[in-house]
Amino acid sequence: MEKNSGKTVPFVNRLKGSMPKIGIRPVIDGRRKGVRESLENQTMQMAKNAAKFLSENLRHPNGLNVECVISDTCIGGVAEAAECAEKFAREGVGVSLTVSPCWCYGTEVMDSDPSIPKAVWGFNGTERPGAVYLAAALAGYSQTGLPAFGIYGKDVQDKDDKSIPADVKEKLLKFAKAGLAVAEMKGKSYLSIGSVSMGIAGSVVNPNFFKDYLGMRNESVDMSELTRRMDEKIYDVEEFKTAFEWTKKYCKEGFDNNKNKSSRERKNYEWETVVKMAIIMRDLMIGNPRLEEFGFGEEALGHNAILSGFQGQRHWTDHFPNGDFPEAILNSSFDWNGIRQPFVAATENDSLNGTAMLFGHLLSNTAQIFSDVRTYWSPEAVKRVTGKTLKGKAANGIIHLINSGSTTLDGTGKQRLNGKPAMKPFWEITPKEAEACLKATQWCAASVEYFRGGGFSSQFLTEGGMPVTMSRVNIVKGLGPVLQIAEGYTVDLPADVDRMLQKRTDPTWPTTWFAPILTGQNAFKDVYSVMSNWGANHGAISYGHIGDKLITLASMLRIPVNMHNVSEERIYRPSAWNAFGTKDLEGADYRACQNFGPVYGKW
Repeated sequence: MEKNSGKTVPFVNRLKGSMPKIGIRPVIDGRRKGVRESLENQTMQMAKNAAKFLSENLRHPNGLNVECVISDTCIGGVAEAAECAEKFAREGVGVSLTVSPCWCYGTEVMDSDPSIPKAVWGFNGTERPGAVYLAAALAGYSQTGLPAFGIYGKDVQDKDDKSIPADVKEKLLKFAKAGLAVAEMKGKSYLSIGSVSMGIAGSVVNPNFFKDYLGMRNESVDMSELTRRMDEKIYDVEEFKTAFEWTKKYCKEGFDNNKNKSSRERKNYEWETVVKMAIIMRDLMIGNPRLEEFGFGEEALGHNAILSGFQGQRHWTDHFPNGDFPEAILNSSFDWNGIRQPFVAATENDSLNGTAMLFGHLLSNTAQIFSDVRTYWSPEAVKRVTGKTLKGKAANGIIHLINSGSTTLDGTGKQRLNGKPAMKPFWEITPKEAEACLKATQWCAASVEYFRGGGFSSQFLTEGGMPVTMSRVNIVKGLGPVLQIAEGYTVDLPADVDRMLQKRTDPTWPTTWFAPILTGQNAFKDVYSVMSNWGANHGAISYGHIGDKLITLASMLRIPVNMHNVSEERIYRPSAWNAFGTKDLEGADYRACQNFGPVYGKW
């Protein structure tokens, strides 16, 4: 790629507000004249060790390092707890970790902020009863309605052992990453560009869900704002020239499957329009200081949107070029300005699938695939249609994930991790990998039976062999939001089988063949059951098996998980969940979420 498209954009927080920090609270036995004094160094060192580990192993999705803030003193009682709370508020702490190697006065030293995710790490040592404190603290948090995560190593350590055991590290990272996701959503916006698309339930944006469960606000503009900005040139004209030249060089035009093909002049107009749309939709999300220079101060501010959705169909696409190109480019980790953090933009304004995409992005730091969960292909059906037998991970059947074009180009699988196809955080993507994703994608003329205004849809085939997690948020009247999770793999099919199956649907769209991991039970009894139990027409697909992280995040947000194939030993929820039943964990999750309710308000 040429210099301006191959560079990595510097790490930057493109949204308003500081990045949330992790607060470390060293709590201690407050008895003076011997007890507290003997524990000061060990307790504070435990806090410093935790801060060092977390800051060295976590990054925000924008690439910035995660900062940790430690209480100025060990906390032996309510006065020092109050001083710590004031410091955390001043420093912008969004996640709270309490650490201790000893007995403490449980409720006197606890963190009482109800909106901040919290965990307690009790050191497993024999000199002082850290386990006793941990149990007392967790009981106090549960009794006061502040669910907290318990962290306790399975092996006893010597009191001067500064190492963090592997099982403790795993819980620290899982808790902290999910907690940071909660904090990063708080106060940000979901931007609806347009309204309800084709009656899709997820695009009936529910402001109470965003406010009560995610702490987010809702912003909305009509799609006519795009035409206004194009007509009045409310965009960076010089950037458009750069973007258009980049698009001509790297975004190859594919085949035109329409009977009545558009003229070259018309297609040139459509290319210019969709590139402008991409710039304008980005500016609507995060603003653009360049617009201030052109006399558009209001437009320069943007809507501080961590997530957006574009209605498109049908009020826009019946007349104007579709949103496939801008959505796909925004969701990708690169554009004409270089390799950068992907945006999260939902097609058809499906805010609930967009929410699942946002969860995946915040937990994995990677770009997200947006797809229709379109077709279940049984081994028998594939055999009947193609004469071939599915093998390997596809042997039990596959789900065809396909959508008209908002899928990230990272989803081609042309990035590499240990020599295998992957989707990586943007700061790990090389210019060659970004170019490979672009080369693997062609932009086919939009199917005019769907998109009367034309445009271009991305078309590629996802490489097989990637571990991925499909998820989806649904809202049920009387219940509220629920989360679905399906871990699995992308799979390769023989070229002739792939070609025959793709021809049975729209061949101008990107395809991902997905094989979920089966457990032999309930919704994961077989692949058909996964498809049958999926709660909506869309799914968000994230690189990696992150189902356990999604479950941890959902418990923080009080969103029950109604379907998942994550093994029990990987599940990590607040200790209070145990009080709602230890045999039926799914039912206990529902009861706990209903009992504690959404963090930011009454549903």
